[in-house]
Amino acid sequence: MFKAALMSGWHVHAEGYAEEFNRIPGCRVAAVWDEDPARGLRLADRLGCPFYDTAEAALSAPGVTAGILNSPTTAHLPLIELMAGLGKHIFTEKVLAATHQEALRAREAVERAGVIFAISFPHLGNPGVKAAKAILDAGRLGQAAYARVRNVHNGAVAGWLPAHFYDAAQCGGGAMIDLGAHPMYTLAHLLGRPETVQSLFTGVTGRPVEDNAVCLLRFPGGAIGVSETGFVSSGNPYTLEISGARGSLMLHESLRVCDETTGMKWQAVADLPPPSPSPLKRWAQACLGEGSVPEELGMAAAVRLSAIMDAAYRAHRSGCAAGVPG
Repeated sequence: MFKAALMSGWHVHAEGYAEEFNRIPGCRVAAVWDEDPARGLRLADRLGCPFYDTAEAALSAPGVTAGILNSPTTAHLPLIELMAGLGKHIFTEKVLAATHQEALRAREAVERAGVIFAISFPHLGNPGVKAAKAILDAGRLGQAAYARVRNVHNGAVAGWLPAHFYDAAQCGGGAMIDLGAHPMYTLAHLLGRPETVQSLFTGVTGRPVEDNAVCLLRFPGGAIGVSETGFVSSGNPYTLEISGARGSLMLHESLRVCDETTGMKWQAVADLPPPSPSPLKRWAQACLGEGSVPEELGMAAAVRLSAIMDAAYRAHRSGCAAGVPG
């Protein structure tokens, strides 16, 4: 039995990860720790496992060989260093760390320990995103010139997002570092590491962090990426657009492409690839010896996202474009 400790219920996805992990054959959440003991006790009761009042005690519980990290973003680094130091495999909610320097320290700890690591980048397993990547890589669109990814929800206006998601001391920022991670890692997956980032962050609801945000990314070769996110939009589905010298595509509920193979007319893509297993399942399978963590969910991709976010927030503070650290 592969046993993991659930490290905090702070993030809105924490309980869902625990339930999903328990559904994977041979896997079980066997311990819970939380910086908020009352929340941790409630989680442990629902999951039917013990609560431990220190992170080290939870990770040292009988049979536990891994941790599923859902703590405040700004607490990721010390917990990753603790887990790695104890030789525990690590699955983490995005982002890896609030700054690039912290991400590098997390990478060093994981690589030194030799543990299996994965980050939650679930949109990369979406059939439409997978098909868009394949079309781009096949050269059907020619040289990429522009890509836009929009991912929003209404958590701030509908009142369902926990109050701590508006606390920069815990999150490292607002909408962009949380929900905006999905457009950012998707753009990097499609176009590579950007060179610079420009940011426009606003507040619609008057909270102390941005709840409405756009970043412009410049990629090698001149391609422009647009990352749009926010907690203040309703009824606005996920959107992905890519335009190139020879064609374009759009994912908006369905995937459509316009290129030479379609006679330069918009046409739906009928045969999409199947969805990939979730990042959590890919990690669990790797820990069970049933495969490996794919590169796009590994440490290099995780550090790249933190570098991009670091640049986005530096650009926001300065009002100028910021370089993405290498």
